[in-house]
Amino acid sequence: MEQAQINYDQVVACGCGIDVHKDTIVATVRGQGFREETRTFKTFTSSLKECASWLKGLCITHIAMESTGVYWKPVYNIMDDDFEILLVNARHIKNVPGHKTDRKDSAWIAKLLLSGLLKGSFIPPRFNRELRELYRYKRKLIGQRVSECNRLHKVLEDANIKLGSVVSDVFGATGWAIICALINGETDVQVLAELSRGTLRNKKQELMLALEGRLTEHHRFMLKMSQNIILNIDGFIADIDMQIDKYLEQCPDKYELLQTIPGVNKQSALAIVAEMGTDMDVFPTQHHLASWCGVCPGSNESAGKKKSERTNQGNKSLKTALTEAAWVATHMKGTYFKARFESLAVRRGRRKALIAIAHKILTSAYFILKNGVPYQEPNQEKWLEKRKQAQIKTYLKRLHELGVTPSQ
Repeated sequence: MEQAQINYDQVVACGCGIDVHKDTIVATVRGQGFREETRTFKTFTSSLKECASWLKGLCITHIAMESTGVYWKPVYNIMDDDFEILLVNARHIKNVPGHKTDRKDSAWIAKLLLSGLLKGSFIPPRFNRELRELYRYKRKLIGQRVSECNRLHKVLEDANIKLGSVVSDVFGATGWAIICALINGETDVQVLAELSRGTLRNKKQELMLALEGRLTEHHRFMLKMSQNIILNIDGFIADIDMQIDKYLEQCPDKYELLQTIPGVNKQSALAIVAEMGTDMDVFPTQHHLASWCGVCPGSNESAGKKKSERTNQGNKSLKTALTEAAWVATHMKGTYFKARFESLAVRRGRRKALIAIAHKILTSAYFILKNGVPYQEPNQEKWLEKRKQAQIKTYLKRLHELGVTPSQ
């Protein structure tokens, strides 16, 4: 679960702390007017409903539980309609060492809840949770497809077929046509070279030399297996895209507005909508969102000395998508992101500068979704003038160190 960033300042009079496990949950109720009581329930649906009925009988309105793998999800889905649930990062509620039991853990969570010392994790609405699962599953399938393509390429190299040395994209139109012909038993290199398309028609002689290998039946079988897997994955990805389009039809305006940001294409906009939703009221400021995503410097200071300021983990899926969008934005001429990247890369390095651009893209997305307006390119004149004055100051300082005065 992502790191908690949503503050929970309300102090409740009575509440319940739940310690979640795979097979059981341990619930402790605590508050004014009744004694502390702890019960253990199975994680079957009927048992969870029994737990909810017990809590409603005690007039419990608030529940706190730690985010343990995926085991918190069924508990949340069943109890979300009847209670105010606070999902807490497990690292933030560690008990005193040497006192670790399920009963004590649930009681400790309940105590922290009543004291108002907990911060809840951001849990998007069901619409966004389902869209998030589709997006992440699609990313997994794309990764599997890339792995299978690499495996197929490895088989070609093992058969000494140097297709990748002539064709820039082995799995493009020409490369895929040649691979299918090899699988179907074609061995004549001249016939295979005739399958070339576009500018590769001028490289038929090189193709003939590259396709002259030792392709055995074993190689052909392995190629056939990889081909079937790649085609199946392509079909799965197409089905997921159709399902994603149905969800995006519910928020087409904001999805289109996000694509006005330099470097943000359809896939990047999908990642933003799927991971953080479209309601920015859950994040007090853009800084809270950046901290939740993990694209801002960390805070680590002791005795007046600043230590490592590396970014936290945050939401890895969104952070990856923002970094990809930032890399595209840094190659777009005449944009603020490109100018800012070049300025930061000199002083801080390209990697840190790239994360800084990802931070700015996220900030832009925050205000676009919050205000419902398209992206507007900042006025660079003020920034360029400030940079010019800084350069003049640096050069004058350097001349002074060399013993040269401006009058000379």
